[in-house]
Amino acid sequence: MQHRETLCKYRLERAKEDLQAAHVNHESGLFKAAINRSYYAIFHSIRAVNILDGFDAFKHSSVIAHFNQYYVHTGEFDRGIYKIIDGAYRIREKCDYSDFFLASKEESSIQLEHAETFVKTVEAYILRKEEKS
Repeated sequence: MQHRETLCKYRLERAKEDLQAAHVNHESGLFKAAINRSYYAIFHSIRAVNILDGFDAFKHSSVIAHFNQYYVHTGEFDRGIYKIIDGAYRIREKCDYSDFFLASKEESSIQLEHAETFVKTVEAYILRKEEKS
């Protein structure tokens, strides 16, 4: 279990680094990069939670599906958080794979806000879990 807790903390720190990178990219006008890093802040936060029950996967869809099934649908996290995940996933795919997609400052700002909220929510959840242990 200690290995899982260590990995959880590492992944949460990685999420925070991605969030910081998203801020730097946003402020530099690199909106696609900011959206990408915002998504990865969310993704690594999800992986931090998932490892607490021993789950890990290579595919993003599997990581997200596990989180939704075992943490959102069970009420551990508010159901509205799924919209943040889904929205971040979809716009990140457009930024990364659509040749002519132009990311706006507003879209980048929204994703950055969502990522901040998500990371803070996950961090609070992990702290509560630690206190109960």
